Amino acid sequence: MKNVDYTLYLVTDRDVLRGRDLIKCIEESILGGVTLVQLREKNVTSREFYEIAIKVKEVTSRYNIPLIINDRLDIALAIDADGLHIGQKDLPASVARKILGKDKILGVSAATLQESLKAEKDGADYLGVGAVFSTSTKKDTRDVSYETLSSITSSVNIPVVAIGGINELKESNIDGIAVISCILGKEDVKGAAEKMLDRFKEGISF
Repeated sequence: MKNVDYTLYLVTDRDVLRGRDLIKCIEESILGGVTLVQLREKNVTSREFYEIAIKVKEVTSRYNIPLIINDRLDIALAIDADGLHIGQKDLPASVARKILGKDKILGVSAATLQESLKAEKDGADYLGVGAVFSTSTKKDTRDVSYETLSSITSSVNIPVVAIGGINELKESNIDGIAVISCILGKEDVKGAAEKMLDRFKEGISF
């Protein structure tokens, strides 16, 4: 699956759900317009991650939405996910690509032009760049200026998804926005997704 719409890229974080059901919230977000889901679990065992991933895949497959696994190549392979997203401290992108094969989606987090160009060369299908603006949800991102983001989008030939407290980024020619709390942190998950999608398409400030 390589014909991917990166417009509204949901990254999961159960902490922002305040006890609500993850699977139900993911489904609501898809109904609201989310085009891709990344399952991100930092504080569970491998068995728990696997079992959660199986349930999430049932939902994403039902709606034909790609499922990306964060960091864990083993989980991505075990559930036959659509792809994997890795950071600069994870397996090298060239190694991950070799193991995944050419048909799976490979995303790489980048914060500099150099990292972005290397990720593209090593086989990444898209870049997650950020945090472009401050974000309280993802603690492992590095700040990226608007100028750096624009430089990256104009220098690579693969899609770029902006990560962070997104704000008026349309002119940077990004291909999508990666969001967590702006959707999952809202009581009306479906409505929040619809609003984010509309605003991104219209190029309006978030």
